[in-house]
Amino acid sequence: MQIRIEGHDLPGRRAGAGADALRLGNVHVGVQRRAEVVDRVPAGAAEATWQFEVTSREVDGLLDVGGPWVHGRPGARFLYLSWGAVTGDRFEMFRRAKLMFGDVPTDLLRAAHDGAGVLVCRVGLTDAKGEPLCARVRPPNIVWALHDTLARGDHH
Repeated sequence: MQIRIEGHDLPGRRAGAGADALRLGNVHVGVQRRAEVVDRVPAGAAEATWQFEVTSREVDGLLDVGGPWVHGRPGARFLYLSWGAVTGDRFEMFRRAKLMFGDVPTDLLRAAHDGAGVLVCRVGLTDAKGEPLCARVRPPNIVWALHDTLARGDHH
């Protein structure tokens, strides 16, 4: 199953001291693959997009997802977007956001499992205080959709 996370409203794009500190601190956000944060994007970027594949399978009539991008126990699976300061080749994580598979509408998850398209998550990456988004991200701050791969011209 293909997943694409589309992040917008990154905190380093906003005016003010908080955004300046993020940019000067070389803060980046990336998606966590096992213990490593990969495909990092600067906090001042216009947007951040990640796309990867997760496994999905039927377990007692329910869909379960897995693979190196997926964290948590069955029934409580999620993806991590992790924030950290980059110094040279070091990434020092200081906060992360959880994108819960339990918040994906069942029909969308089932359609993505069946190969009907890419499961897309659209999420603003700045919290109400202007800081990097963290903790569990709940709708309406996160929107899940299914994009038809044939209509977009994408191919597997």
